[in-house]
Amino acid sequence: MIYIILSIVTSSLLFVIFKLFGKFKVNSMQAIILNYVTACICGFVAHAKPISFLQLSSFNWFYYTLGLGLIFIAVFYVMAITTQRNGLSVVAVSSKMSVVIPVIIGVFIYNENIGKYKVAGILIALISIYMVTVNPNKIKGSSLLFPILVFLGSGFIDASLKFLQTNFVKPNEVSVFSATVFGAAGLAGLGVFIFQKIQGKLQFQFKNLVGGVALGIGNYFSIFYLIKAISYKGLESSTLFVINNVGILVMTTILGVLLFKERLTSQNKIGIVLAAMGIALVSFSNRI
Repeated sequence: MIYIILSIVTSSLLFVIFKLFGKFKVNSMQAIILNYVTACICGFVAHAKPISFLQLSSFNWFYYTLGLGLIFIAVFYVMAITTQRNGLSVVAVSSKMSVVIPVIIGVFIYNENIGKYKVAGILIALISIYMVTVNPNKIKGSSLLFPILVFLGSGFIDASLKFLQTNFVKPNEVSVFSATVFGAAGLAGLGVFIFQKIQGKLQFQFKNLVGGVALGIGNYFSIFYLIKAISYKGLESSTLFVINNVGILVMTTILGVLLFKERLTSQNKIGIVLAAMGIALVSFSNRI
């Protein structure tokens, strides 16, 4: 359970960093690209032993991580478009509601237990995500295409991490596995840098580097601890992903209130209570 708590904490700190980007006018796209490069370096440093590309390519999961890294940055890009077209609340709902994808896969593919209390907890958790995130006064009508892509992309990433950890990634390979995923995303991002440079549109500032490094360190540990949590045999993925996603949502909401003086509506407060109920039901469903 300690790993899932650390995953929630580190993932929530990413929210604080993103908020600070706005305060210090950090270029988000540049910082996101640099964040992947930083996260990649963190993974290889944590691995301790030097490793060559030839050794890296010999791992069974290597080519899967290249594709997953591309999906990482593609989903980030789609989330940025969705934020512009549909609003931040829609992005949050789409990404967190995607928890249903790994939950369904966990039940039907990995034969994980499902009972009335877990089902009730998942439904309550999904309702809480909507209530905590959405401000009825700020909902915008727009195309559903990009929110659907965020939903599918986020769910695919979670499900892929579970699949790779279950079938290919050994416990002592988690750091280098994480580094390779981030490295693939970073290479794709560097391609964007090169394209912008050729077009003469690249304007780089040192604060973007600082922001990217801070985001990358947090991002690496959020994925590292999530994979460690998935590795724990005593916690089913259908339970883990619900606790993780809803926990992150509640903690980021609380951090927003404490650090940035954000205000909660009555609906948001009810959502937090429902989130706690949903997490409790899912967590203890096998004991009830």
